Amino acid sequence: LTPTGSQARLRGVSAISARVAWASGSLGTVLLTTDRGRTWQSVGPPGAGALQFRDIEAFDDDHAAILSIGNGGDSRVYVTDDAGQHWTQTFTNDDPNAFYDCMTFFDRKRGLALSDPVGGKFRIIATADGGRSWSVVNGQMPPAIDGEFAFAASGQCLVSDHGKRAWFATGGGAQARVFRSDDRGQSWEVSATPIRSGPSAGIFALAFRDPQHGLAVGGDFALPDNGVVSARSTNGGKRFRPGGVTGGYRSGVDWLPHGQRAVAVGPTGSDVTLDGGRHWRTFDTTSLDSVECTRE
Repeated sequence: LTPTGSQARLRGVSAISARVAWASGSLGTVLLTTDRGRTWQSVGPPGAGALQFRDIEAFDDDHAAILSIGNGGDSRVYVTDDAGQHWTQTFTNDDPNAFYDCMTFFDRKRGLALSDPVGGKFRIIATADGGRSWSVVNGQMPPAIDGEFAFAASGQCLVSDHGKRAWFATGGGAQARVFRSDDRGQSWEVSATPIRSGPSAGIFALAFRDPQHGLAVGGDFALPDNGVVSARSTNGGKRFRPGGVTGGYRSGVDWLPHGQRAVAVGPTGSDVTLDGGRHWRTFDTTSLDSVECTRE
């Protein structure tokens, strides 16, 4: 553990390299390290102390976008081009029925953000200029089921493969499902998964190491000590099969750079898989919310 100087609960993380990483969380907090986590700078937007920045997507040590969650105008996006010295608020939700959970970027320009269902369907907004402007995608979206929503736990409920594919995960209803797009969010297909769902349960995080191989983790945040079955896909998210049992509710997951290794984290500890999610082993009991592995 390394001190950050912040009392915020950090939910979002974006690891640029072994040297540079950004983190975001409650109390309007955004942190930046450029020395492997030895020291952290507080670089959040001024006047944002009431916001919860649950997702951060950074491109280098100067450029990043952050997403705050909440009903109505509490759902916002800010971007910086100078390591957080200045921020521009580029999106403010004006629909009282929308609640934005997470975002992803395919590259430095094109990205998506996800809202819980509005009018019976999940809502997607898109950017083509690095988050400086956003518009609602009026594409093909399967209907949501009763009670279904996404979990804004770690910024990993919506992910992409940095090509054209994107996926988002849900819970809350009768099934925990994964939605998949092959055209950068213009159209979506959906598949049920074997992960249990309910008012406080479902899939909290996704990770794809390539267009075909993906992992889903989650559980029930109201019962965090219960062992949880993860899920894995080998066909791009069209179908998820049961994975190994993790050590409890897990809110974050990511692949290590090479092979079939991955790490999942949550309030009761961290697990590792060496075989693509078939089996998991708990290796630490530190309470963590999100994880991202550098590609170095």
